[in-house]
Amino acid sequence: MRLLVLGAGATGGYFGGRLAQSGADVTFLVRPARAQALSRDGLRIRSPLGDADLAVRTLTAEASPAAAAHAPFDLIVLSCKAYDLDAAIDAVAPAMGEGTTLLPILNGLLHYDALDAHFGRANVLGGLCFISAALADDGAIAHLGRPASITFGERDGGTSARVAAFAALCARAGIEHRASDDIAQAQWIKFSFLAALAAGTCLMRASVGGIAAVEGGTDVMTALHDECLAVAAAAGHPVPAQARETARAGLLDPASEVKASMLRDLEAGRRVEAAHIVGDLWHRARAAGIAAPLLHAAWVHLQCYARSSGQAIEPLGTH
Repeated sequence: MRLLVLGAGATGGYFGGRLAQSGADVTFLVRPARAQALSRDGLRIRSPLGDADLAVRTLTAEASPAAAAHAPFDLIVLSCKAYDLDAAIDAVAPAMGEGTTLLPILNGLLHYDALDAHFGRANVLGGLCFISAALADDGAIAHLGRPASITFGERDGGTSARVAAFAALCARAGIEHRASDDIAQAQWIKFSFLAALAAGTCLMRASVGGIAAVEGGTDVMTALHDECLAVAAAAGHPVPAQARETARAGLLDPASEVKASMLRDLEAGRRVEAAHIVGDLWHRARAAGIAAPLLHAAWVHLQCYARSSGQAIEPLGTH
């Protein structure tokens, strides 16, 4: 199975690097400057699960069409920030040949409309990942904490040869993974948790533990999570009790120093994925007739942040 990974940043670089480390046929589609750095320094992973220094194959957009024509890719792993989706689609389009499958592991769900329109729904798997990682100043991938898992599957359910083939590669690489026969359920479990985490920590500008430490903090996080769970149920994917309890415990843990990556981006003055996570979930709530005042407040707050820092947030339509 020939794999193409878009980018060699924190997420794509980590999972693609682990696959390459195991001997899988992996190529990274990167910008010329990153290709030069990887050629010089290699792909470096610094992780509690084990460090790695790897020589990896790279490809630039200019060379992509010829490379794909010579040896087509079986699977393209799409890992980018949601606000970079249009550029990502343009980058991978020349490599999407007949028989090539796309696996997006972006946050949220809004990106599937655009991917289906460009590549056809049958060519796009469902996917998600859990990892906290960042690209360090020296270009190394810093894996923060131990979780690093990927979940994927056919969006209409069931199993398939392409899902099984990728699962076999993940197993050989020692990557925690799940080949799901109900990927929509898995996506809503993550989406509802992530939206509550991002909305709460960004609105309060504090970690989970910092919010839990103040009077009324756990009440706010509980109410936020309830709003998100109600949207999942209205969408036809109610979060199962065990997953709900696990998420709730993580959102209310007084000892937790966890912040949403969106908050870390906000604190650093970077662009945020607000429209595709908090904004999208609030629009889905409104369309379903669900009162979600805390989600709404967080969405307004994030739009104000973007406006004050000169960043664009695309308007969202009603689902």
